[in-house]
Amino acid sequence: MKEIKCPKCNNYFTIDESGYNEIVKSIRDEEFNAELSRRESELKEKLKSDLQVVKLQAEKQNDEEVAKLKDTIAKLEKIISSNENEKKFIINEAENKKAVALSDLEKQIILLKGELENAKKDAMLQEKTLKEGFAVQLKGKDEQIAFYKDLKTKASTKLLGETLEQHCQIAFNQIRMTAFPNAYFEKDNLVSKDSNSKGDFIFKDYQDGVEFISIMFEMKNEKDETSTKHKNEDFFKELDKDRNEKGCEYAVLVSTLESDNELYNAGITDVSYRYPKMYVIRPQCFISMITLLRNAALNSLSYQKQLVEVKNQNIDISHFE
Repeated sequence: MKEIKCPKCNNYFTIDESGYNEIVKSIRDEEFNAELSRRESELKEKLKSDLQVVKLQAEKQNDEEVAKLKDTIAKLEKIISSNENEKKFIINEAENKKAVALSDLEKQIILLKGELENAKKDAMLQEKTLKEGFAVQLKGKDEQIAFYKDLKTKASTKLLGETLEQHCQIAFNQIRMTAFPNAYFEKDNLVSKDSNSKGDFIFKDYQDGVEFISIMFEMKNEKDETSTKHKNEDFFKELDKDRNEKGCEYAVLVSTLESDNELYNAGITDVSYRYPKMYVIRPQCFISMITLLRNAALNSLSYQKQLVEVKNQNIDISHFE
């Protein structure tokens, strides 16, 4: 048995100890259940409050994300709209450029067509002019041929030769001052004592007082009606003799003989296989021949100058001795 005091009335009671334990246990169970219920209620309230907070935070976060998303969408729509405007602007600009280019191209085509028409007209006019000029030239050529035929018929062989000489002399004098300002070109009037003959013309050219080329020319022409036909080679020996006696380096026969000979009709014929440094040419190659030989001689001019200097030195030494 156990004696206990009542907390309310301060009276002591005697109770069975086992019953007491049951009462204590019962009280403790009630207090535990009450505390458990209280804590459970507090926990529910706290959970409810936390859930509300979480819900509010979630809603707020969702609102922010939605706002960001809407802002992003707005920016993208603005970019798309700007790109569309830019695209339209580029398309319009390209269309304008295309229109301008097509317009310029059409203008250029029209201009080219006009130039083509003018070129055709000019070509037709030139063709007409050439045909008329060619006809006049043919007529003049026919008249000239008739004139020379008449001249050959009426003139003597000597006169024909003099006509060819005059032709060559005039052709040279026309370009003397421009092409050969230092040259000597005159008739060979000195008759050789040994052969009693002379050439027709002598050409010499100088540079710095040094003679670097000399040519003996012989002109030969002949009437078509002459019974005795001469050949070019008939004059080679005499021409070579005149060249040597007058101290000329080259010998050139200007000839209209053998008019049907293809060898001589080539214009310039080298006959040095018969006589050294000798050529036969047609009258139209007269100036060309002089130019060719003169230019070739210019290449060796420096050696000729050195030779002259050596000769002068030898003369000085001879005088000294």
